[in-house]
Formats: sequence, structure tokens, C-alpha cells
Amino acid sequence: MVSRIKRRPKNRKAQITRAAAETFSAQGYHATSMEAIASKVGISAPALYRHYPSKYQMFAVVVGDLGQQLVDSTAFVDDLTDAELQSDPAGVLDRIVEGISASSIDNRAASGLFRWQARYLKSEDQAKLMEQMSTVSARLGRPLSVLRPELNALEQWTLSVALVSVGGSIIGHGLQLPEDEIKALLITAARAVAAAELPRVEDLGVNRPSVWRIFTPDGGPYEALLHSAIHLFGKQGYAETGVNEIADAVGVPASGVYRYFSSKSDILTTGLQRAVDRIAGEMSAIAGVFAEPNEALLRLIEAYVATVFANPELASVYDTERVNLAMSERALLRDSGYAFIQTWLQPLMAVRPELTPMHAKYLVHVLAALVDDLGRLARGGEIPGRGFFAGGPGYAQACLRKLMESIVFNGPNT
Repeated sequence: MVSRIKRRPKNRKAQITRAAAETFSAQGYHATSMEAIASKVGISAPALYRHYPSKYQMFAVVVGDLGQQLVDSTAFVDDLTDAELQSDPAGVLDRIVEGISASSIDNRAASGLFRWQARYLKSEDQAKLMEQMSTVSARLGRPLSVLRPELNALEQWTLSVALVSVGGSIIGHGLQLPEDEIKALLITAARAVAAAELPRVEDLGVNRPSVWRIFTPDGGPYEALLHSAIHLFGKQGYAETGVNEIADAVGVPASGVYRYFSSKSDILTTGLQRAVDRIAGEMSAIAGVFAEPNEALLRLIEAYVATVFANPELASVYDTERVNLAMSERALLRDSGYAFIQTWLQPLMAVRPELTPMHAKYLVHVLAALVDDLGRLARGGEIPGRGFFAGGPGYAQACLRKLMESIVFNGPNT
């Protein structure tokens, strides 16, 4: 009997790249091992090293590949003449958003990498990713400049970034809908964003005050430790932060930390669960006070934006570090997240009766993605250019409120 020679698949490199992207996205950069990726592909770790000499190089390639897919999905814009663009700018914009949405759908299990884990890229690779995102943003700017010639550079930048966020909003949840329904829903939301009347910087006046902070340093040692830990996790990462560092920030010995928390993981779990529970509780209280759905939605939008901006380190920790939680703890966070979503559904469906419950849930995730993405940019200026910083304090919050209101109230019955 002649034994068969097992040949390596021609698409082995693509299999490895996809497996790596999904593993990094699910487990985080630090918790992912080359052995775990090799096992997912069905090869040995030494075989994996023949393709990628290090975990970091694999990570950088994977994130860059995801960014390139967004670039490729919008490349048709560069081939359009000005006359072609002028003839149907709205159609071009729809097609761009559909391309971004399709890329996000195809990579749903992995595309959170450049939203949640890109902080671990080295400066040169971070610059490449930002160049990719800037290319997509510039392509969105072409039809926007035809549809909205009155926009200044800051307003066009804001709408372009918001449109990318809408197109990629499905990566933050696992809700299921047919692909054509997802695309139609996101395109409708994107049209609302493109038509949004953004506030002028000169008309903002006095900034609205932010709501209470979830973590404060002046509530005793327990609160101070939580505050310092969440701040450090958000600034430099969970894996890079030690218990001694948390203790030093509060001015207590490391042993003092263990009087209140059993481990560093316990601090992270406690902090994230408290944050999600309090935000969900605040939203529920607002929805209970304002019975009129339009007013309830306006108040929910205002409170949510203000709360996220009043706790800037929290969004970073929730996005990037919840992969470090045990599966049971992640499940508890998801339950609290469901409660947050449910709070919005009744007033949203009252204002938009054409929405099914599942469609309404998708829209709430669009709103949350906008706050997450634009809030992150407001804090870190990740896309080249002055961005929100050119608008001064409060501009990002004011823009977000307008964008969210435009999406919420954009329906045939509103």
C-alpha cells in the first residue's frame, strides 16, 4: 500500500492569519499564545514560527490586514471621476458604508482588534493603521463634500469618523440578523449621520456639567484603590500594572490592597461590574422618570454621553481589558449590558414603531459604538489631524448628542 503524502493547504497562511485574529480578539494580546493559535489551525507551534517569527509580528500583520480590508472595501471611490461623484453622491456614500459593513460582518469575530487591542502596536505599526483609517475617512469625505458643501473641515472629519463607526458597530455584540437586514439598517443610520446638523464651536456656550464619576479617590481606601487601579489599567494596560503600583498610587503597602481585594483580577472584576451596573441603573432610572418617549431618549443620550466622558478611563478598560476576566464574570457583565440595552428599547420603539425589537437593539449598539469610538478619539486623537481638539472642551460631547439624536429620531413616523 502506498502511503499518501499530506500536503500543506495552499491557503495555510490565510488560515493562520484568521485564526490569530480571532484568538487575539477573544483573549487579548497578552493572554494569547502562539501555541493556542497553532492549536486552532491544527499545526504545531514550530510550524507556526516558520510563518511568523514572533507573536508581535503576527499581531501587527493581523491588525494591518484587517485595516487593509477596510481600505480595499472602499477603493472604488478613487476610481470615480468628479462628474460620476456629482451625479449620485448619496449612492456613493451608501456604497462606502455597505463596504465597511460587509468587511465588519466578514470579520465579526476578529475585527474588534483594531478597536480594542491596537494600543499594543508599536509606533510605526500604529502609524500604518492610522494611515489606513485616514484613507477610508478621506474617501467618505468626497461624497460628503458634495452632499454637504457647507461643512467646515472639522465637521466633515467628525461625520466621516462617525460613518466608519456606524459601519463597524456590529463588532461589539453578537446579535444575529440576516446580512441584508444588517446592511440596510446601518445604511439608514449612516444616512441620518450624514444629514446631522452638528453644533458650531462658536455656538456651544457654557459646557454642560458632567454627571457623577463612578470611581473617586476620596471615598476611603477601598474607593481609592478602585479609582487608582482603573486609572492605571486604562493608561497602561491590565497586564502591565502590578499590585505594588496600585498600592503606591494610593500610598498604602501592597499588603493593604489584599485587605479589600483577593487579587488584581478581583479589582478588575469589581470595577467593571460596578461601572456597568451603575450605568445601567442610571439609564433605567431616567427611563422611569420621563414617560414621554422623545424626552426619555433625549435624557438618556445626554446622561450616557456625559457619564462616559466623566469616566474616560473606564471605556478603555472595558473595551481592552475585559478579556482578562473569567468566563463567568464576563457572563455577568453581559447580563448587565442586556439590562442597559433593554432600557432604551421601549422609548425607541415608541418613537420608531417600524423597528422590530432586534432592529432596535442593533440601533442601540450603533449609539454605544459612536460614544465609544468618538469618545476614544476625543481622548487620544488617534486619527491624524487636530480632530475634536480643534473644537475645544465639550465639542465632542455636543457632536455626539446631535449624531445620536439624528439616528434615534430618523424614521418615517418621527
